[in-house]
Amino acid sequence: MSLSAEPRPRVLVAGVGNVFLGDDGFGVEVARRLAGETLPGWVRVGDFGIRGVHLAYELLEGYEAAILVDASPRGEAPGTVYVIEPDLDGEPDPAVEDGTGVLVDAHGMEPDAVFALLKALGGDIPKLLVVGCEPAEVSERMGLSPPVAGAVDQAMAVVRELIGEHESGKGG
Repeated sequence: MSLSAEPRPRVLVAGVGNVFLGDDGFGVEVARRLAGETLPGWVRVGDFGIRGVHLAYELLEGYEAAILVDASPRGEAPGTVYVIEPDLDGEPDPAVEDGTGVLVDAHGMEPDAVFALLKALGGDIPKLLVVGCEPAEVSERMGLSPPVAGAVDQAMAVVRELIGEHESGKGG
C-alpha cells in the first residue's frame, strides 16, 4: 500500500474585496464559486476578503504564481474583465522593494501594502496576475450590480485559462 501525498499548491487564486461595498465583493464571489469546482491539486483558492495580512502570510508559503481577483476600476464599461500583470520589475515603491516602512491595517490592505508586508516578513513576490472587473457601484450595500454579477462566469473562465497556462509552462 502506498501513500500518496497531495501536491503542494504552486498557484494561489486569491479573491479580495469587501462584500459590504457592493461591487468591491467581486473577487470574493469569484473565489467562492471557484472553490466549489474541481481544480488541480496544486492550485489553492482562497477568499481573503479584506484580510491583507492573511494574504501576505499565505504568500509566504512559496507559491510560484498568485492570481488576485478583485474589482479594478480602469474607466471601461461596468462588468469589463481585465487581466493585469503588474510591473514588479519596474520602479517599485521603496517600501515594497525592501519591506521597510510597512504600516499594517489588518482590515484593509491595498496590494502594495500586502507586498510590502510580504517583503518585510522575508518572502518573495511571486509571479502576479490580477483578474479585475470594472465596478459599476462601490457603496455600502450587499450584492453585486447586474453587470458585475454577469462578469463572474467570464472571470472564472479567465482564471481557469491562466491556471492552464501555468500548467503548460506558458504562464510562469
